[in-house]
Amino acid sequence: METPTPTDVSVIEAQLGRPPRGLRAIAHRCACGNPDVVETAPRLPDGTPFPTTYYLTCPRAASAIGTLEANGVMREMTERLATDPELAAAYRAAHEDYLARRDAIEVLVGFPSAGGMPDRVKCLHVLVAHALVAGPGVNPLGDEALAMLPRWWRSGPCVGGPAADAGPDAHDGRGANA
Repeated sequence: METPTPTDVSVIEAQLGRPPRGLRAIAHRCACGNPDVVETAPRLPDGTPFPTTYYLTCPRAASAIGTLEANGVMREMTERLATDPELAAAYRAAHEDYLARRDAIEVLVGFPSAGGMPDRVKCLHVLVAHALVAGPGVNPLGDEALAMLPRWWRSGPCVGGPAADAGPDAHDGRGANA
């Protein structure tokens, strides 16, 4: 994890169209150099629980994920969880990983993890964000969704900022873990 700079915060605000809530750290950077996943506090400043520990900020990635969701990918994945015990076990392990990472910051007793884990797929944005932060093999459905996405970084940064020129094939979509 990396402490956000004032420039990072400005980039995140431009990506989201609003100030980020509960921002703790840059959890992952796109190949272009901009933050694409932030770590948020388990509770917002007003005390409200906020279970989305890893929040995807890149609007291009978010839009592409929205297309997957609109095309029924979440439903298909949820159906597979009911019929594939190995996938269900790996997804439950991803859920446990997500909770352990959140609980290392602050325990939210009795509060669910995010994205529908461990029994269904409710939000691919969360699963992709978790996959980007945790790396390959931790969240199988996040990995699958990430593999289905177009190379959103190829045309350069989604918003202005001190993004590095990573080139069109600089990575496989995972960028750099911060």
